[in-house]
Amino acid sequence: MKAKLALPATLAACALLGACAGPPTSGNVYTSGQTMNEQTVRTGTVESVRNVTIANPDTGVGTMSGAALGGLGGSMAGSGRGEAAMGIIGAVAGGLIGNRIENQANNKPGFEITVRLDSGELRSVTQLADELFRPGERVRLLSNGYTTRVTH
Repeated sequence: MKAKLALPATLAACALLGACAGPPTSGNVYTSGQTMNEQTVRTGTVESVRNVTIANPDTGVGTMSGAALGGLGGSMAGSGRGEAAMGIIGAVAGGLIGNRIENQANNKPGFEITVRLDSGELRSVTQLADELFRPGERVRLLSNGYTTRVTH
């Protein structure tokens, strides 16, 4: 009976983890809702680039999935009275490991890019570190009123 529960529990955990993916924060990726919309374009020169970490909030899915799988695995490893104890130990360990995995997956390298616009104003934009920017480079700031991205 326990073996029959393992596959559905694993599939459910994988589906929950797949739902953790958030919207892209890349300067090179547009969501479907951002297409076919006019954007304001301003030009300027990169003043500085600083490495940052972009951390998406934890959803708790990693902890819950890890606890469920750890508890299931632990209870399958135990027998008799030890089954419950092993299930609890497995759930705690699995929850900790799942939380750690989710934290690692949610953190992405980014850049804080400070740009001096041709008007003289300074602007700073933080986005994924998927395109290299150097001080002194000419760039464009694309804004739609909600999001701004730096591009070449």
